[in-house]
Amino acid sequence: MTKVVRTADGRRLAVEEKRRPGRTVHTADGRQLAVDERGKPDGEPVFLLHGTPGSRVGPCPRGSVLYRLGVRLITFDRPGYGLSDRLVGRSVASAAQDVVAIADALGLDRFSVVGRSGGGPHALACAALLPDRVLRVAVLVGIAPRAADGLDWFGGMTESNITEYRFALAGRSRFADWLAPTVRRIRTDPGSLIASLYQELPEADRRMVANPGVRAMLVANFAEALRHSQDGWLDDSIAFLAPWGFDPAAIRVPTLLWHGEKDKISPIGHSRWLAARIRTATIQVEPDAAHFGSLAALPDLLPWLVNGEKAA
Repeated sequence: MTKVVRTADGRRLAVEEKRRPGRTVHTADGRQLAVDERGKPDGEPVFLLHGTPGSRVGPCPRGSVLYRLGVRLITFDRPGYGLSDRLVGRSVASAAQDVVAIADALGLDRFSVVGRSGGGPHALACAALLPDRVLRVAVLVGIAPRAADGLDWFGGMTESNITEYRFALAGRSRFADWLAPTVRRIRTDPGSLIASLYQELPEADRRMVANPGVRAMLVANFAEALRHSQDGWLDDSIAFLAPWGFDPAAIRVPTLLWHGEKDKISPIGHSRWLAARIRTATIQVEPDAAHFGSLAALPDLLPWLVNGEKAA
């Protein structure tokens, strides 16, 4: 079933109103995780960890592309998003055990992981904490730990992101009160999040979100992410600013860091900091891309994730 929403610029978009996960997985502590799969059913498994806010239905390569590349792409709603139960007080490290629960339910021994934006720290958690199961990890436009030594964590970041993180640092209750009106607005018009960021976006990102296909994917993603509550967004932001529960320097699996040099949402300094500390990391910088350029980059990185071929 779909509903029609009117975007901030007056256009009408059809958004699926009731989505059911392809599969529901239960964790050892009894929580429910909503899981989807795309691509080749018997292909090489790759977990795609969504951004913030985000969901299992977020932007991803077309099914035909995944099938051609031999990829079985697995997505899931992090706790508190979409149809996944909340995990109160979760850390970034908590994502690793959720990925294990899903992998075990799907009968997967080894797999690769890719995280985009807010999914990046969670992908790194899998690499650090599951070295016997993760083959390779890629992070696109990710962020570094808040306590990153020598990094100006807010340097080059949009004012809206700085404000959000400042409220998150002020405490859970105050952050929840600040976030609530934004979430209500996005539920009414999922495209309003894009519109609110537009003036801060570099031209490269403006071109990306002007694409009707990209915009429709983002709208559906935000609508699903916040369909029940703001908890996933709230818990993500607080977890990013708290100790992650692992040291990125401990990662030993092959790691690829991709970043658009013009990114103002997750500034490139974060990936450069990570690249300098993860011994197995390679950094790939796209000089003319920004944050949403990661959507176009992912298909080119999949061959490396599944078989170690050099990324395009």
